[in-house]
Amino acid sequence: MQTEKSKKRGALGSYRFIILLIVGIVTGCIIGLIFKEKAVVLKPFGELFLNLMFTVVVPLVFFSLSSSIAKMTNMERLGKILKHSLIFFVITGIIASIFIIIILTIFPPAQGINISLGEYEKPEEINFLTQIVQAVSVNDFNLILSKKAMLPLIIFSIALGYCIRLVIKDSKDNPVITFFDTMSEAFMKMINLIMLYAPIGLGAYFAALVGDYGTNLIGAYSRAIIMFFPICILYFLIGFTAYVYYAAGMEGVKVFYKNIFPAVVTSLATQSSIATLPTNLSITKKIGVKDDISSIILPLGATIHMDGTVLTSLMKIAFLFGIFGLDFKGIGVWTTATLLSILTGVVLSGIPSGGMMGDIMIVSFYGFNQEVLPIIVTIGLLTDAIATMINSTGDTVVCMMVSRTVDGKDWLEKAKLQKAVDVVE
Repeated sequence: MQTEKSKKRGALGSYRFIILLIVGIVTGCIIGLIFKEKAVVLKPFGELFLNLMFTVVVPLVFFSLSSSIAKMTNMERLGKILKHSLIFFVITGIIASIFIIIILTIFPPAQGINISLGEYEKPEEINFLTQIVQAVSVNDFNLILSKKAMLPLIIFSIALGYCIRLVIKDSKDNPVITFFDTMSEAFMKMINLIMLYAPIGLGAYFAALVGDYGTNLIGAYSRAIIMFFPICILYFLIGFTAYVYYAAGMEGVKVFYKNIFPAVVTSLATQSSIATLPTNLSITKKIGVKDDISSIILPLGATIHMDGTVLTSLMKIAFLFGIFGLDFKGIGVWTTATLLSILTGVVLSGIPSGGMMGDIMIVSFYGFNQEVLPIIVTIGLLTDAIATMINSTGDTVVCMMVSRTVDGKDWLEKAKLQKAVDVVE
């Protein structure tokens, strides 16, 4: 009997944080609905949470990535992790494209819509090669210590970890590797402390959002926006469930849905994959993904893996086709749209102002008048929250799939056994 009570207390304890998050968010939404614009006064409390997350993410990525690479005894494993992660990034992007194309073909998003183009400010000319260089490098060391330079930081951290491994032949009990490892664990502890404030911070953020925008979030784009939210939810429930089932069977599905909710909430509130990165690192650790896999894939995924962006890009393309009376049908149209969306979601996401570049590329490729750019930019703004949720939670899914390909089908079972051993010790 005592054992059953202990189990109940353990189950309640594991869901306590989720319950607190829900209570905080619901309370924030109610405050926003009641006080409307006045609720914006709470926004600084939400921004405080966001600032804390952004502050810790750079050193966390730096130390976790560098220590993971430095501890690797087999460099082939690093290549395997990177190769499989990139393969899964592209595969999930293609699947997301096929999924939304089927829906958009049956239910055209621009049907019966009449939109005024509004004002348009011509963007600066963009040199693509220059943008690529800026995406992977910076011209001063201090610039790498910024959340705006995540891809250069990731490349630098991997390179540093690799060089440490070359210099230090025996990584066991080495003070340098121990230092990096300790700092990585320390920043994870700091994340745990920051997350204690999450129910208040996210509640305040939602109060400000609801109070500021209210029912005007949808506006003239109602059909496309109303369609997009259930599409993302369906992709999450169907696509992600299938992915994690491939990764670890029904046990993988259970452990995924048991742990993923904090990342869902954080990404919806912050609309930032980078801000959700620390939460994802904590979640993958609880799931049982090895540190060397999660510390490589999650920072990389937060920068260049964007299934939600792929879904948004295809919605934008189908929407423009509908406005101009074009048929969004046929293998050629679908293939081109899929390639454009994957380029936007997987490649351009790592480039500064990549979102705007993707919109410009869509408009230019199809030869649409540049005045339509504000239309698809607005669609992006209105769908950003749920698209970011798909982006960030999708990175955790890829971690689980790569765990299967790198560590074998029984990786989750091994992780559970290792946890049991750690508890005993």
